Amino acid sequence: MTRVVAQGTFDLLHPGHVHYLEDAATFGDELHVIVARRTNVTHKPEPILCARQRRDMVAALDAVDGAHLGDPEDVFVPIERLDPDVIVLGFDQHHDEAGIAEALAARDIDCRVKRASGREPRYDDELLSSGDIVDRILRRRSASEAGKTADASRDGGERG
Repeated sequence: MTRVVAQGTFDLLHPGHVHYLEDAATFGDELHVIVARRTNVTHKPEPILCARQRRDMVAALDAVDGAHLGDPEDVFVPIERLDPDVIVLGFDQHHDEAGIAEALAARDIDCRVKRASGREPRYDDELLSSGDIVDRILRRRSASEAGKTADASRDGGERG
């Protein structure tokens, strides 16, 4: 049996995440996903959702056989415990494949490192990035609040 590990933050689960994990599952027979803890997310803003909630959302996906929280101090601890044959990185994850392979070899972890395929949006307004989702929410909320302020000014501050 070929065990595959994928990893990520998985904040605000979206179609890009689903594609990544479904693609990762094709590299073997069993897919385990390591969900990063907030303390390990240093390359982008801190996740909105807590780690347990993100793990539970990932675990609910059909492609996933097991979802695990990352170690708060050493990202390689769960990899050592899971002993994968393949680690599949996301298409746009910032990780360097060669650097990870070197770190694995230094720890005597024998597994291949692969990269998942990308996915294009299937329709014009589909978002495939948590950052893009947050940006859209902020823009729409800001525009909505601006509209409420303008309406309140026209109504003399009273709303019916």
